[in-house]
Formats: sequence, C-alpha cells, structure tokens
Amino acid sequence: MAKILLPIRRLALVSISVLVLDQITKWLIIKHVPLYSHIRVIDHFFDITHILNPGGAFGFFAEQSPGIRKFIFLFLSSGVALFVLWLYRKTAEEHIFLSYGLALIFGGAIGNLIDRFRFGKVVDFLEFYIGSFHWPAFNVADSAISIGMGILIYHVIFNKLPEI
Repeated sequence: MAKILLPIRRLALVSISVLVLDQITKWLIIKHVPLYSHIRVIDHFFDITHILNPGGAFGFFAEQSPGIRKFIFLFLSSGVALFVLWLYRKTAEEHIFLSYGLALIFGGAIGNLIDRFRFGKVVDFLEFYIGSFHWPAFNVADSAISIGMGILIYHVIFNKLPEI
C-alpha cells in the first residue's frame, strides 16, 4: 500500500505545486499589470508583459475562430492530461525521474486548461529577448510543461522508456 501511495503523493505534490505557483503568478499579473503593458526587469533581456494568448505554444492556432480554438485546446489539453496520468500510472514506481517530468507536464497542462475555461485564452507574462531575437511570452505552466517534455524526450532519445 505504501509503495502505491508514494507515486500518488509525488504526482500530487509536484502537480499541485506547479498549479498553485502558476495560478498565483497569473493572478498577480492580472491584478497588477494592465493588459498589454510591460515592466522592464532586465534591460534588453527580460520583461514582464501581460498578454492573453488565444493560441497554443508560439501562438499556434491563434488565427482560428474562438469556437474552434476552444474546442481544439480544451479537447487536446484534456486528452494530454489523461494520457499523462495513464503513462504516470504505468511508470511512476519504476522510473522516478520520468514520473517527475510527467507530473510537471500534468500540472502545467491543468494550469493552462484552467485559463482556457476561465478566459478562453492563456495568461502569458514572461518575455525574454536579445536584440531583435524575441522569445514568445510564456508562463509558469508553460515552463513546467517544457521541463517535463525535456525529461520525457530524454527518456525517448536514450531508450529509457519502460515497456508499456
């Protein structure tokens, strides 16, 4: 019984931590930074910029109608979350590092899914740039998903995925 509870606690601790940090930072941005304005943090490198992203990563599907976007992203986010939970259940006991990555992905996916339900868009605010090179604005959930995907990709590249 304790062997089963440890992976569940890991999933809950990591996912809830990501979710809480994501939602608190987004709430602070919504409350204190007017939409489309920015705060220069590090000159020529990092700003906090309040935007609402109607698309996916890098504005993917941003040009589609709101109804299509909502359907696609709510469906995809829910499907990804369920797939990650399924994969987590299959791997968490034996593959600790992978389980952390999957928990990060799950927490981030839920964080952005909450935004899509609340606003129909995702609150983004971290903006990095050097000269004319500009990285699209993102948030804590996106960061967690990216780190989690990095861990998952590591397992795929080095053939460390378990037999499922």
